[in-house]
Amino acid sequence: MRQRGSSLVEFALAAPVLLLLLAGVLNYAMALRVAIAVSDAARAGAQYGSLTPANATDLAGMSAAARNSAPELTGMTVTPSKICKCGGASASCSATCGSGPLDVYAQVTARAVAPNWFRYPGLSFSGAVAATATMRAK
Repeated sequence: MRQRGSSLVEFALAAPVLLLLLAGVLNYAMALRVAIAVSDAARAGAQYGSLTPANATDLAGMSAAARNSAPELTGMTVTPSKICKCGGASASCSATCGSGPLDVYAQVTARAVAPNWFRYPGLSFSGAVAATATMRAK
């Protein structure tokens, strides 16, 4: 039996499968990197808004803090908002709370799209990543 060249044939058969696996790992790693950056950006914006009750109304400041946290994400959208709660239930920020103090929260939602370097037939991946962070203003 001839053994010459059998390892080259085995490599030629295994290489496409290994490259496909490597491409999947790279796609997943990029999506994970974007997801972590989006989560950190939302957290940074909410943290800025939670520093004082006045900062919770500074929507532009919360948005800027989130964007500055992830400058590499050029297409990221940030939606900051001020939320008020009375006894754990949602309330109007201009209302008074009969059961105790009116709690003010800063909430930031960040969205971005992770790049999809490789397309796989039959597997859909939009790459859309979103994170929301809510923190109580001190």
